[in-house]
Amino acid sequence: MEKMRLDKYLANGGAGSRTDVKNAVRKGRVTVNGETIRQPERKIMIPGDIVCLDQKPILYETYEYHLLYKPAGCVSATRDEVHKTVLDYVSSDRRSELFPVGRLDKDTEGLLLITNDGELAHRLLSPAHHVDKTYYARIKGHVTEEDIVRFQEGMDIGEEKPTLPARLTILSEGDISEIEVTIQEGKFHQVKRMFQAVGKEVLYLKRLSMGSLTLDPSMKPGDCRRLTEDELRNL
Repeated sequence: MEKMRLDKYLANGGAGSRTDVKNAVRKGRVTVNGETIRQPERKIMIPGDIVCLDQKPILYETYEYHLLYKPAGCVSATRDEVHKTVLDYVSSDRRSELFPVGRLDKDTEGLLLITNDGELAHRLLSPAHHVDKTYYARIKGHVTEEDIVRFQEGMDIGEEKPTLPARLTILSEGDISEIEVTIQEGKFHQVKRMFQAVGKEVLYLKRLSMGSLTLDPSMKPGDCRRLTEDELRNL
């Protein structure tokens, strides 16, 4: 069994920020084993004590799952002495435990899952599990049907093995083409290197989805929120 402050327990249980839950406790909205508690620093036992907010039980979360719309300019790392990291956008009392699932290049935007669940991270990242990762990109140059075939066949990007087959869809074609591409790996700069292999350059890249998890259209770069129950169940 473990002792924990009531406000920390509530925040870890997804009941709100530490400030939000402290206010809720002081207003008498929180009970422990049926008793109204107004002291945020009150220690509770895990497991054992039953904590409710507005009469709704709050369960302690062993793992946290955050959906980040990664902005360009930050690095996919837990710490960096020079650049802002993706964890700087996450609001959590357990931030020291969290890490990004995979990485996006510094100048790449889009969906990034932040968690402390190593088993889930392994399942999502392992090529053996064939988890789709879909990107939108703007490409310098005319993307052609021949490129679609090359991507589908797999290609040499300077690794020991060629890439796995990838699905390339042309959204618009011209001097600057717009595409979507789905891969099942996460090699270093993979999408950029694949287009370099067909003589083209990625000008802008954004990850739209990873497995069943998709970028929330209501979010803007830098926004971060907890996964919903449906999103977590689907993962």
